[in-house]
Amino acid sequence: MRRLYFLVLFIAFTGSITSCLAQNIILKSKDQRIRYTGRINQTDEAAELYWTGSSLKISFDGTGASAVMQDERGENYFTIIVDDKVVNTIHLDNTKQAYTLAENLPSGKHTLELFKRTEWDKGKTLFYQFTLAKDATALPPPETQKRKIEFFGNSITCGYADEDTTGQDRGSAPYENGYLSYAALTARHFNAQYVCTSKSGIGITVSWFPLIMPEMYNRLDPTDPTSTWNFKKYTPDVVVINLFQNDSWIVNQPNNPQFKERFGSKAPEPEQIIKAYKEFVKSIRKVYPKAQIICALGSMDATKAGSPWPGYIEKAVAALNDKGIYTHFIPYKNTPGHPSLKEQQAMADDLIAFMEKTVKW
Repeated sequence: MRRLYFLVLFIAFTGSITSCLAQNIILKSKDQRIRYTGRINQTDEAAELYWTGSSLKISFDGTGASAVMQDERGENYFTIIVDDKVVNTIHLDNTKQAYTLAENLPSGKHTLELFKRTEWDKGKTLFYQFTLAKDATALPPPETQKRKIEFFGNSITCGYADEDTTGQDRGSAPYENGYLSYAALTARHFNAQYVCTSKSGIGITVSWFPLIMPEMYNRLDPTDPTSTWNFKKYTPDVVVINLFQNDSWIVNQPNNPQFKERFGSKAPEPEQIIKAYKEFVKSIRKVYPKAQIICALGSMDATKAGSPWPGYIEKAVAALNDKGIYTHFIPYKNTPGHPSLKEQQAMADDLIAFMEKTVKW
């Protein structure tokens, strides 16, 4: 009887060891094996993701992984990339829960990336942890790309409505895919880290809401004017500025509330517009003294034939007299609404061709 007792005890003990060994590996939000890209805030409990293009990437040896996340409003979408291939898109809920990201993968080493494809006006996302499938092994973080690029832009750069194939130009979350914007496509072409400091509707002198890029560009949390980004955390080799599309519309709408707020009763003179652009570029140059800066515009109607806006940019850049600042204008797409996926790809092709001739990495 005593032998039987010890046998049962031994089996229970060894079983508990086996159970412990087979437990899931958890990588909390502050785990150094997670590679973050973007302006992301770390709290004790979670990582806070705001901006389009914010991403998390891990490497592991195993067959799958999940993530515990909570969305502020239940509006954000994330692209899931496994071994550099898009495998799925998830729509987050406003309750804290686990999401399966990958399962039944072939045994072996894999990379997994979560990419925020929607904008900060959809609310922030809290990321708590990755959980690896049983018997998996967490590996050191994926190697960081040496090249770095940052875009300052508007809806075009965010990928607003790029997946709306109905012609309704809807910018709501299901139709916005920042992973396939010209900016993200360009960054991946050059195998560069990608940061997207952008917002639909924003301008340099005026926006469709009470916030302009010179007031937003230096924020960590874009909704909080006291939340300041530390520019030393990310120093891009290349900066692309694609702004003025929204300004080009609103300066002609004297009854627009933001026109009245920013300009009063009189539209700004060209000299004022040029000065505002020049001052913003100077702000970027101050925080990134060695970056190559591309002052771009396109591909909506701010670059159509006869538009004065490319000329404003050219004059501002000429006045700066900086050999590291270039202009590049992407031709007007000559279709209604925001760029489609096809038009985003065409923009990327155009910008890539210019950068391959101009940029020195």
